[in-house]
Amino acid sequence: MTRPPLEELTLLHASICQALSDPKRIMILYALSERPRHVNDLAADLDLSQPTVSRHLRILRQQSLVLTEREGTWIAYHLADRRIIQVLDTMRQVMFDALERKTAVFSDSKSV
Repeated sequence: MTRPPLEELTLLHASICQALSDPKRIMILYALSERPRHVNDLAADLDLSQPTVSRHLRILRQQSLVLTEREGTWIAYHLADRRIIQVLDTMRQVMFDALERKTAVFSDSKSV
């Protein structure tokens, strides 16, 4: 794969990376990967206040990471693209691997 241009990386950062910059928003995405939910259900399931969840959902909606569907007077939220969970899982694995390397380096330096 060729190196992406700076303009594309800037757009990626502004649209996706900043939306993922809060752990609560990542928790919301994982919760929505299980099934669509209403804001009150998300708040209860994640032990967060409803205004907090609403604020984070607004950001995720603005970046088109979640979509809404009206169900009578309720609005259900769902993932716009399930691949975001694969991306998050890959990022988590990279993090775990990096932590293992750090631990190995730290252990090796202590034994010297």
